[in-house]
Amino acid sequence: MENIDILIINGHIITLDETNRIIEDGFVAVHGSTILALDSMDHLSSSCYARRIIDAKGGIVMPGLINAHTHAAMTCFRGIADDMELLDWLNHYIFPAETKNLSPELVYWGTLLACAEMIKSGTTTFCNMYIFEDEAAQAAQQAGMRCLLGEVLFDFPSPNNKTPQDALYYAKRFIEKWNHDPLINIAIEPHALYSCSEYLLLAARDMAREYHLPLALHLLESRKEVKILTKKLQMKAVDYLRKQDMLGPNLIAFHCVCMDDDDITIFADYGCKVVHNPESNMKLASGIAPVAAMINKGIHVGLGTDGCASNNNLDLFQEMDTAAKLGKLSKLDPTDMTAQTVLTMATRYGAHALGMDQTIGKLQPGMKADLIIIDMNKPHLTPMYNPYSHLVYTVGGADVDTVLINGQLVMENRRLITIDETRVLAEVRRIAEKVRNSLSAIS
Repeated sequence: MENIDILIINGHIITLDETNRIIEDGFVAVHGSTILALDSMDHLSSSCYARRIIDAKGGIVMPGLINAHTHAAMTCFRGIADDMELLDWLNHYIFPAETKNLSPELVYWGTLLACAEMIKSGTTTFCNMYIFEDEAAQAAQQAGMRCLLGEVLFDFPSPNNKTPQDALYYAKRFIEKWNHDPLINIAIEPHALYSCSEYLLLAARDMAREYHLPLALHLLESRKEVKILTKKLQMKAVDYLRKQDMLGPNLIAFHCVCMDDDDITIFADYGCKVVHNPESNMKLASGIAPVAAMINKGIHVGLGTDGCASNNNLDLFQEMDTAAKLGKLSKLDPTDMTAQTVLTMATRYGAHALGMDQTIGKLQPGMKADLIIIDMNKPHLTPMYNPYSHLVYTVGGADVDTVLINGQLVMENRRLITIDETRVLAEVRRIAEKVRNSLSAIS
């Protein structure tokens, strides 16, 4: 092998490829942004030269996790409104708080804080829906994170766009600015069927087609939403999406808690994608999405945390643990939602859901070098018999030691390299004082 920039040695490699290959004592060679080779240490030539060698010391080397749905800058609203129903939470607390406080500055620093939190807990790619997404892109670029970003589209005014036409124009300019960046990917993201008119939904559909981009929205998150949509649309939500020719492989639907068997069959037939957000759905008591049924039908279901105002963290290891246990409890079946299934949701299935399956989600030559190293030399991680079980039920985000994204080291030995963590924390605390002062007026 030649031209090795980074060589990771002595790793317990979990590839998450289609064969679920595991290399118990192996290496990963990286050239530029790409995985050049991976194999057992026995096949590593003694004459092999690398510019940088990282000793995993028996730790797990695996694909970086993919947070397939979040609202990154809502780190600045972490914990401001808890223990209430979804639409009450949105309409009476979150939307008013955003109206009073959202600014490009808040979104930049809030997103950078989210990137720090995600990197430190093993996430290398995130899908974001929020406001002032140009600032979110700048933050992600600074952090060196891979992402899929979309300016949220509403019928009503937002702090960034006063009309739907303004929001669509902003989205178009956003595409033109970032669409060729190696890490910043763009989606068109109408908020939901209950918050967007038919005109706005169809305009979003057409823009996604024009630029060959994903189309993403919240869908069937709660029973109350189902009632509202049935009255508004005079038909089932998925039937409405089909009528408006919005279904297809580029559609990403977040939550899908209240999908029935017919909805699932339609989604599977059209190749639509779904993102499961179990902790947010639990906290808002929205219900339990029929994830196993979706996967059994062939739908690629990714895993997301949702935003920090409804979770309240971005730790996908914790989310995997919850997803597995919640799936078992919902069916009273301990064989449902296995550890391997849930780990695949957070990696390879997530990549499929975001349309990135040709570049990330598994460790394989030719794939992008988005990977993490987990320090296994800890009491709570000893012993290990089954790595899939360990990763889902035992490992936490704080066990992640080293992170590479696109072949670049962004964290090593728990130290962030691309982000000034001290400054980010100080800036967000300063912003939080302004938010705190505004909350009394809202309540």
